[in-house]
Amino acid sequence: MRRRLPKSALRLWTILMPALVALALWAAWLGWDQRYDVQPDGTTTGPYAAWQVAGLVLTLLAPLYRAASRQDIAGPVLGITAGLTIAAAYDWSDDTSGLFVIGVGAVMVGSLVTTAVLSVVIASVKRGGQGRGALAGTG
Repeated sequence: MRRRLPKSALRLWTILMPALVALALWAAWLGWDQRYDVQPDGTTTGPYAAWQVAGLVLTLLAPLYRAASRQDIAGPVLGITAGLTIAAAYDWSDDTSGLFVIGVGAVMVGSLVTTAVLSVVIASVKRGGQGRGALAGTG
């Protein structure tokens, strides 16, 4: 006889796993590049290149797609948002100006809105556009 996790533990797991994946992917794509590049005209860019951010976003689509296609929306939305927010706060916390808080807030709001919209779209497409409530978070 197999024992099943209680519903609350399962719900926590569906949030914790995407958060850990988001943290790991942030470290893999963005965590190693901490240097600003000075251009010949004196302007600075960085520390991340566009391809690094695009890589992070594209690799986060896989776990988001998997969860959303199974009609689980709340877990990956909250998990990915939490993971990216924690990673950004940790990565940028050494900023002496204190403006990193604005950037972390932008990451939090942007990832929350983006993952929520993409999850609803994926869930809707996967169930064939039928009228069941996609925002329920359970399937």
